[in-house]
Amino acid sequence: MAYTDDQLAVMEAIITRYPRKRSAIMPLLHYSQSITGYINNEGIEIISELLELENAEVTAVSTFYTQYKNQPVGEYHVGVCTNTLCAVMGGDAIFAGLKEHLGVENDGVTADGKVSLEHIECNAACDYAPVVMANWEFYDNQTVQSAKDLVDSMRSGNPKPPTRGPSKLVTWKEASAVLAGVNDGLANEGVQAGEPTLLGLKLSKEGK
Repeated sequence: MAYTDDQLAVMEAIITRYPRKRSAIMPLLHYSQSITGYINNEGIEIISELLELENAEVTAVSTFYTQYKNQPVGEYHVGVCTNTLCAVMGGDAIFAGLKEHLGVENDGVTADGKVSLEHIECNAACDYAPVVMANWEFYDNQTVQSAKDLVDSMRSGNPKPPTRGPSKLVTWKEASAVLAGVNDGLANEGVQAGEPTLLGLKLSKEGK
């Protein structure tokens, strides 16, 4: 697919945020992913041309970070943390339960294209373990059943809202645009840091 003039204009606007053009590689990759759903050769070539870089330089960045995908993912990309604390608290069981429930393996996509599943590392939300993420939004204190209910809501077209943050879950492509710096107006919605996160600060102020 050819990028439209409007899409190319957004990419040019992203570049102007940075004193050095090459610094725009990551947001441009996110924006390209918001258009196609994943990073393909056309996106790599356009970014390389805009930034006056070799294709290999842009490809190196796109293959280093796991948030960039080299093949299509679901409309809702679900990541289950199985790092130490989340695993101990039930993350391994959640991941196994979702694989069985969805009929996919790690990095698999359901036949309807609605949900993909990924084993992910720590998301710095250990105070809410076990944590599931969907399009990089948090779903805290999950169980096997609540995680199954979550993916079922996605497949039905009415995804449950994140535990913290915005009041609704945006699609994978929409989330990629946000990561590129496109404002969707949801940044200030919902709870950003809940009681478990702020407990240490509270105790320190009380002198405990």
